[in-house]
Amino acid sequence: MNTETVVKQNSRGIERIVEGVATSDGAGVKLTRVLSGRLQQRLDPFLMLDAFSSDDPDDYIAGFPDHPHRGFETVTYMLAGRMRHRDSAGHEGLLENGGVQWMTAGRGVIHSEIPEQEHGAMEGFQLWVNLPAPRKMDKPWYKDFPGGAIPEYVTPEGVKVRVIAGSSNGVQGAVTREVTEPLYLDIHLPAGAEFSTALPAAHNAFIYVYRGTATVDGVQVASRRMGILSNSPEADSVTFSAAGDTRLLLIAGKPLNEPIVQYGPFVMNTQQEIHQALSDYNNGHFA
Repeated sequence: MNTETVVKQNSRGIERIVEGVATSDGAGVKLTRVLSGRLQQRLDPFLMLDAFSSDDPDDYIAGFPDHPHRGFETVTYMLAGRMRHRDSAGHEGLLENGGVQWMTAGRGVIHSEIPEQEHGAMEGFQLWVNLPAPRKMDKPWYKDFPGGAIPEYVTPEGVKVRVIAGSSNGVQGAVTREVTEPLYLDIHLPAGAEFSTALPAAHNAFIYVYRGTATVDGVQVASRRMGILSNSPEADSVTFSAAGDTRLLLIAGKPLNEPIVQYGPFVMNTQQEIHQALSDYNNGHFA
């Protein structure tokens, strides 16, 4: 799909650049934690962003065996590789190249994500999106979107945009959420290209560059770096440019402005709700 880019007048700039922290999760999967607890209030409603990329099976083959979640949504975007999802609500799916898995943990779910490959590249991202207080105990929900089901468009400058959530330049994404209004774009800029998209002033937003280098309002954001976009009531958009081939995620959402109390895989609004989550999980009350 080709579309005309809507050029806005007041682009956001870069507030600061963040380097992720190398860590491991699950059964030893090596990854980079880009967004963690110290940024949760600043980037509300987003709680976590992990990036994983390796062609060494020892880095990923054990995957993420059964583990619980409550109170938020997980969004897994796979660039390369195959990951099998199973959960206690009876859902099962295979996430492959270009596909997205969107899961609402709600009142509680136990799931696993296990690679279905023994060699080759495994690359992708997992984003945690907070749920508003009235929705934290909703029934768990899950959907797989194969790569071909993710809407895309190409600008006259040859910029390819995959619209996972929200909308960009008139193209509606695969997922919409009323309260947090997430925007999730995967943007591929060829060398010398520029790209603009509308961005609500009230949204918190960031980019994560995973190939090349992007320039925003004169500031360069290198590969494997997050650029937190400045908040300004006058800004109505963001504009990127790239000297060389560049790929990045643009993620934005409307803040909930609610207390965030996290204990591992449980994210609620009060300590009492965390105690209840632990009790429910230990007593087998998750879906």
